Amino acid sequence: MRNRFKVLAVFLSIIMVLGCFSLPAKTAKAASSFAYGADVGWLNQLENSGVTWQDDYGYTKDALQILKDHGIDSIRLRLFVNPPSDFTWTKNDGTTCMLGYSDTAGLLYMAQRANSMGFRIMVDFHYSDHFADPAYQDIPSAWSTHTFTQLKQDVYDHTYSVMSQLAQKGIYPEWVQVGNEINSGMLLPYGQSSNNFAQLAQLLNSGYDAVKAVSSSSKVVTHLANGNNNTTFRWFFDNFITTYGGKTDVIGMSYYPYWLGTDYTESISYLSANLNDMVSRYGKEVMVCEVGGVETEEANSYNVVKATLDAVKAVPNSKGIGVFYWEPEANSSVLPDSYHLGATEVVSGKVLKFTTAIDAFYDSRYGTIEQSQTYKIVNRNSGKAINVKDGSKVDGAVLEQYTYGAWNSQKWIFTLNSDGYYTIKNVGSSKVADITGKSTSDGASCIQWTSNGGYNQQWSIKDAGNGYYTITNRYSGKVLDMNGKSTADGGACIQWTSNGGYNQMWSIVAVE
Repeated sequence: MRNRFKVLAVFLSIIMVLGCFSLPAKTAKAASSFAYGADVGWLNQLENSGVTWQDDYGYTKDALQILKDHGIDSIRLRLFVNPPSDFTWTKNDGTTCMLGYSDTAGLLYMAQRANSMGFRIMVDFHYSDHFADPAYQDIPSAWSTHTFTQLKQDVYDHTYSVMSQLAQKGIYPEWVQVGNEINSGMLLPYGQSSNNFAQLAQLLNSGYDAVKAVSSSSKVVTHLANGNNNTTFRWFFDNFITTYGGKTDVIGMSYYPYWLGTDYTESISYLSANLNDMVSRYGKEVMVCEVGGVETEEANSYNVVKATLDAVKAVPNSKGIGVFYWEPEANSSVLPDSYHLGATEVVSGKVLKFTTAIDAFYDSRYGTIEQSQTYKIVNRNSGKAINVKDGSKVDGAVLEQYTYGAWNSQKWIFTLNSDGYYTIKNVGSSKVADITGKSTSDGASCIQWTSNGGYNQQWSIKDAGNGYYTITNRYSGKVLDMNGKSTADGGACIQWTSNGGYNQMWSIVAVE
């Protein structure tokens, strides 16, 4: 983002000259159903240790706000049962790692903080006192003497308790992981996948039932590592779903090309194929719950994340629902185990700045509309471009479609504001696209008018697939439409309730 001078960058630069500011939070449910996410389980502990983050312009800012400014709309938070009081853990190989403030109190604090900023929330239950992954699925110390029957109740009670405490604060997570990277199972040896799959399914179902008992709308995620390995996923979910009646809403994956020892270009096609196979084989939604790249290789990390986003968004029938970076705010210099798959660089001491790796989320969510570029806006149904009728430069002139002739009246400049809406300015007239009379009615005319900052002059632009977009007026909530599905020169641009028609889809194409 720093190096490409996008619309948002220019907007923020101007505002910074005017003084300090804070971008407004969005509602908890973002406009897009696709999750552009970050796991920030370390964030609060890093803050407490003195780490700070700068934005692209060198201003110290809340790391969550910086992530939001870069297109991230969802936050993933992990939870341990009874983590050590110093929130560190030493692995079997002697490596000490930071756990983050990931007890119940820490989760509640971060969930409220993220929720107040408009982020969607994922909660990741580890069912251990420390990290759970394919190598570690240790029973929490408080449950260590319990029978399998008791462990099933422990899973239910712990999950129900935490979900209830979130609900008491008005937070109903959009997604809940029951277990983390459970290739080997969980609560070993009782729920070991290699020889106790029936018991593993019962444990997972206990967690599922507890989630739904508190929040029926929360989607339960079953999460495995090595998302590029279709053989592992088929084996696991054939057992879990088909053989043992396991309950889940979403199949989650981790994807780390670095740990595979190869460039992402050698495995991304396998990830894509596995995503598609899980949907067609089990009928579930899919997401990548963890992805990351090397902090010092920001261009490659950008490509890893962007390719992962593209792969998940390409899953048919919108069954690919999100991607989360683990953990972008981190840097090896401030972690005891020097974990280096974050997305920051060191400014000085404990001052960090995010690298361009996280721009992949912004680019995937909003596209790469640049303020220095002019565009034509072409209707999918007619193939004709939006034009100011007769090349008029006066307020109230109507917008029409016309065969593209490279006239300035057919060229447009997009400027993004802090709420994620665009103004669309005509090059010929310097006036912006507007809806006549601030109408909220179907069929109201699209006109040009002197810019005044009104919501009727602001538009959201959402990916409609195959290189086309819907353009929605902020004030009315209706989409830019071609009246009567006209294919003729002079057809009128209007607003209309969204119906998925090609006459409501537009390509935005850079022109000279």
